[in-house]
Amino acid sequence: MSITTLIIKREFFAKVRNKSFIVMTFLSPLLFVAIAIFVGYLSAAETTVKRVAIHDETGLFVKDFLAQNAEDGAYQYLDYSQIDNQFLKDSIVNNGYEGLLIIPKTTDLEHQIEFVSNASPSVSFIENAQAVIAAKITQLNFEKAHLDTLAIRKAQANVIINIAKTSGEQGVKGLNEAKIAIGGAFGYLIMMFIIIYGNMVMRSVIEEKTNRIVEIIISSVKPFQLMIGKIIGTSLAGILQFSIWVIIGLSLLFLASAFLGVDVGASANVPSELLSQTEYAGTAQLFIKELWNLPIASILISFMVYFIGGYFLYSSFYAAIGAAVDNQTDSQQFLLPVIMPLILSVYVGFFSVVNDPDSTIAVAFSIFPLTSPIVMLMRIPFGVPWWQIAISLTLLFATFLGVVWFAAKIYRVGILMYGKKPSWKELYKWLKY
Repeated sequence: MSITTLIIKREFFAKVRNKSFIVMTFLSPLLFVAIAIFVGYLSAAETTVKRVAIHDETGLFVKDFLAQNAEDGAYQYLDYSQIDNQFLKDSIVNNGYEGLLIIPKTTDLEHQIEFVSNASPSVSFIENAQAVIAAKITQLNFEKAHLDTLAIRKAQANVIINIAKTSGEQGVKGLNEAKIAIGGAFGYLIMMFIIIYGNMVMRSVIEEKTNRIVEIIISSVKPFQLMIGKIIGTSLAGILQFSIWVIIGLSLLFLASAFLGVDVGASANVPSELLSQTEYAGTAQLFIKELWNLPIASILISFMVYFIGGYFLYSSFYAAIGAAVDNQTDSQQFLLPVIMPLILSVYVGFFSVVNDPDSTIAVAFSIFPLTSPIVMLMRIPFGVPWWQIAISLTLLFATFLGVVWFAAKIYRVGILMYGKKPSWKELYKWLKY
């Protein structure tokens, strides 16, 4: 058995036999589900009702706002049109009301309405208030022009676009949002794994260097073999952890499919109307069926490949940084340039890929090696030409080999350097050494 293989086995088993690794492998999915449920509960929980006083000098709008009380649970509108404005403003100062909506009696009503409050109101509240007032003014304008408002309301159309495929099957709305969620989740997982396991490599190197164990190790192992062994061993532990999560996730999806009565192995030509008895159940079944029609195998394989490539690439940086410093505090000055491309990848993914997966920016960053592991994973659920994936992977692994070569030069010098804080100038000298 080669020395590199022994190092890989040592690093792998050191990670997977750790109690925290075992606990978090099975606890993390439960934590994610618990957090999602908790956030959903908080968003659905009742909030404190905010009281808004209305001083309507025209008497035309107050009834429409009072009608909103039954629809809007966050705000309660109160009619105080007969009370003096100054008294109402004093009540606001004393926190008696959230705010005061003043509708004066004027010919230029559209520009004279104001909302008085101690704090800035929410955008949704202002938009809702403007919509109520605008609808009433529009109705008054119709009546003033002697238009039949009832006929106008009947003439208004409410259009619902049904989604269908070229094969004749019924489509489902929200599928693009699901693709965004899947791509974003996989991209975020890659970033999280790279940072977590990259830091593990760096901490391992710093620990061995601080304890002077590395001096004994490199007496029988080449520095390059030690670095590669640490990178591969830790990446295998990460892949094992993710594989367990995938198995758990797919099992839950199978259970959800069985619960809703969706035959995930059924032909795509089965009419959607045969899958449901109610509209809600039919939509849920169609949605899960469409999720199963996504290239799940391609997404998972791509995740593994891009995780390996991205992790190898960034772990080379982390290993070089760990070899260059004596403690984690000194590593901060070198970590920012490493983390910045990962952060940039997330921003590009959510602001460019979400809007247009085939835009020039999205394609460019999905091919650029330092950002491709995250951006390309966000694009794959939407469908990516094979040649773009081939170019992206070729550049990714070619860059990894180049970075390993440079990182190894820093690593072999840095692991035996003690007592001196390295600088960028010092690292450049090690590269030339």
